[in-house]
Amino acid sequence: MVNPVGAASAADKPYVPTVTGAESGTDEKSATLNYESFLKLLVAQMKNQDPTEPMDATQQMAQLATFSQVEQTIKTNKNLESLLQRTSLQEANSVIGRTVTSEDGKISGVVKEVTLYNDGIVATLDSGKTLVIGPGVKVSETKASEPET
Repeated sequence: MVNPVGAASAADKPYVPTVTGAESGTDEKSATLNYESFLKLLVAQMKNQDPTEPMDATQQMAQLATFSQVEQTIKTNKNLESLLQRTSLQEANSVIGRTVTSEDGKISGVVKEVTLYNDGIVATLDSGKTLVIGPGVKVSETKASEPET
């Protein structure tokens, strides 16, 4: 039997994100503080250096380049987070009105609304039950109701 893409077999552990969007924002603030601290330290070093033995410009430029890379990485992470948010919205929109079934088949119904969280999407079904949209969840077209005669 073939498992759906991303579905965990009994031997595999399910994927669990190690960093949330909120934690990423904290890392950004921490790195920014370090970057600002570096600039303050650099200015203080330049003000207090011995004119007869100036600071090594090569080391200074290497430090500045490293912190510039950190700043660019932070900007890249922000862009990736924005892209992931848009992808999550599109994924959530694509299941509204469709039939979803849990991996074990115990919960099934038509998706009436979805709620997005940092770590996933929760669908509210027409029965009032909720289902986390994730690995192993089957999404299918909702059958049109037959007209009454």
